[in-house]
Amino acid sequence: MFKKMFTYLALTFATVAFSQNKLHGKTSNLSHTKISNLEVVVTVDSAKDIENTFKVEDIEEILNETNENEIISFSLICNGSIMSNGEKTKMTYKIEGNSSEPEEFLSLVSKLRASAIKYYEN
Repeated sequence: MFKKMFTYLALTFATVAFSQNKLHGKTSNLSHTKISNLEVVVTVDSAKDIENTFKVEDIEEILNETNENEIISFSLICNGSIMSNGEKTKMTYKIEGNSSEPEEFLSLVSKLRASAIKYYEN
């Protein structure tokens, strides 16, 4: 029994030792982070949630971390009242843009935010 156990342990150690991927003198740079195809989705239940959840400055901060010429999108999902079938009404606002034009994208985010607040106020 000791011989079988020793054989199993030896095979396990050998498998683990040989299954490791060796870098062969290569090192990888893990300190570089790249953000591409950024998509932000926010779900809210009221105008107060919109005001508390995000500000345009928050999106601007995220845009500053993206590389040039990256596709970016922002979606705001507004949950509404409960319908007669028991499901909630829902309205989704979505904009897409490019990180090379941050001012235009932020302008659209600002308009989207204002429209969503008006949705809840009506």
